[in-house]
Amino acid sequence: MSRELSIWSVIPPMTQLNTPYPATAYLTGFLRTQGWAATQSDLALELVLSLMSPSGLDELWAHAQSLEIEDRSACVNQFLDHFESYRACVAPAIRFLQGKDATLANRIANRSFLPEGPRFQALRDQEFSQDADPLAWAFGALGVHDRAKHLATLFLNDLADVWRDVVDDRFEFVRYGEKLAASQPSFQPLADALDAPATAIDQVLEAITLAGLTKTKPDVVLLSVPFPGAVYGALRIAKAIKAHDRSVTVVLGGGFVNTELRELKTPAIFNYVDYITLDAGERPLLSLLEYLSGQRGRQRLTRTFALHQEGHVEWINWQEPEISMEDAGTPTWDGLPLDRYLSLVDMLNPMHRLWSDGRWNKLTVALGCYWKKCSFCDVSLDYISRYETMSAELLVDKIEQIVAETGETGFHFVDEAAPPKALKAMAQELLRRGTQISWWGNIRFEKTFTPELADLLARSGCIALTGGLEVASDRLLNLMQKGVDVEQVARVTRALSDAGIMVHAYLMYGFPTQTVQDTVDALEYVRQLFENGCIQSGFFHRFVCTVHSPVGQDPDHFGIQLLPLPPSDFAKNDVGFIDPTGVDHAALGVGLRKAIYNFMHGIGLEEDVRFWFDDMPMRVPKSTVPRAKLARALQTMR
Repeated sequence: MSRELSIWSVIPPMTQLNTPYPATAYLTGFLRTQGWAATQSDLALELVLSLMSPSGLDELWAHAQSLEIEDRSACVNQFLDHFESYRACVAPAIRFLQGKDATLANRIANRSFLPEGPRFQALRDQEFSQDADPLAWAFGALGVHDRAKHLATLFLNDLADVWRDVVDDRFEFVRYGEKLAASQPSFQPLADALDAPATAIDQVLEAITLAGLTKTKPDVVLLSVPFPGAVYGALRIAKAIKAHDRSVTVVLGGGFVNTELRELKTPAIFNYVDYITLDAGERPLLSLLEYLSGQRGRQRLTRTFALHQEGHVEWINWQEPEISMEDAGTPTWDGLPLDRYLSLVDMLNPMHRLWSDGRWNKLTVALGCYWKKCSFCDVSLDYISRYETMSAELLVDKIEQIVAETGETGFHFVDEAAPPKALKAMAQELLRRGTQISWWGNIRFEKTFTPELADLLARSGCIALTGGLEVASDRLLNLMQKGVDVEQVARVTRALSDAGIMVHAYLMYGFPTQTVQDTVDALEYVRQLFENGCIQSGFFHRFVCTVHSPVGQDPDHFGIQLLPLPPSDFAKNDVGFIDPTGVDHAALGVGLRKAIYNFMHGIGLEEDVRFWFDDMPMRVPKSTVPRAKLARALQTMR
């Protein structure tokens, strides 16, 4: 039996376009088990579909025409010169990427259908230099559908660039106004942006927000903000709601809030939202909904920021037991337009494309992290420190319920690090029931993942696994308390690859005390992992020190000096530091990213790794790692 209040959970721009971000699915499923009338919408998807439509392009054309000629970028000129083609092709391209018009693949693949702007330049350069099909290595003679997906993705990226250059330079497909929120000590930049005249993109977002309000008629709106690049869009939605009906209660939560707003002091944000909740949302939301419906007092809210009647920010945290995984219900995608998501192929690497291609049901095997020791991680926060599992039987029950609801058998397990014991039990239960799914997720590359376990996971439907290798240096892995060494990672990843499971490695550079020699040696290890078929994909990201990590809490232990943080009343997470090594990690990062991109496409694996740093301003030493070191280590597996 439904309770009185109705709740609308919203995915704000920008998150991802191929599958729903899972927060609203979790909360909607949970709230319904508790008797609340809960609905959900993905306004990130709706915004993009509105912009990438004939009427959206008409609006964009009008704005582009008004620019002075000298202010038009190359992509804007291309758009204006070929506007009729863009307008005619955008709806068919969207339908194709939604999986609704597969026969269009042949026309797109032959490169005579879509207008080709600056995003296609790399293909044109390769055609000129090689006098051959630049995509033949990736798709061959028969990969017409995937080739067309890649070309249609480039087409949409061209249009996104035009929206950015003409209407709002903060706009991107997977983030919107990110710099306004990320570790921003003051709310003022966001307030200024929100008070500025609405851009054409803002106006579209406001219109779809009001349409959603009219349809759902909510008493409470939940805005889940996972990343800094979703904050601006979320607050634009909140502003539109409050302008339309101030009686609607707006609640802000999600990953960004949990990491960056833990010391919130500014009352200004409460001009847009009424409450901000931290960490797992189930318990705070139950407390808040019971308060709003008159079933408990305000001082019995849980992990909630609110505006005190005297005008200051109040932190209220009545202690109550958490909602267990077993009692949180099954996520539901009811209400989300699963047939309208876009399968995009930005990256040609088969493993890397999983993040943007395909509609994945997102689920967790376990809450938190069973290791929770890595020194770069926010191990003190709830989403890492509170570790909990559920039985394999209940987990597979949920999997089967989700398949029955969505008709999709692909699952992405979004754990911090899925426990090997739980994965083994899940795989055995899937096989016992004969439940057929395809799945991938994140693990630690620990020795528990033997060839036998890898084979079991593959037989249960595992197609890919990701994991953190970070800096491929035993000294630095030990300093990080990662609990693995490079040779162990090689053996584990090779076992997974031999079982037919693709492997992606998260890689890091710029960790405290990391030298140029460490960086070169780490890249040599990464080269050998690719060369020996251990990993198929990877990504280098720059180390960032956060206030909640062991490095941020005890910088002396890691040999660094933290820079003073500016006075903050809003976001607080990233903290600058002085590393006595004085290494120019930004310059090295260019070579690392160039190397990993080529390694993922099977290029340059025979080169000395110094080749990738040819343009660096500093001297790069020769690697001290023997070129066959991991090959010899892998011989012990046989």
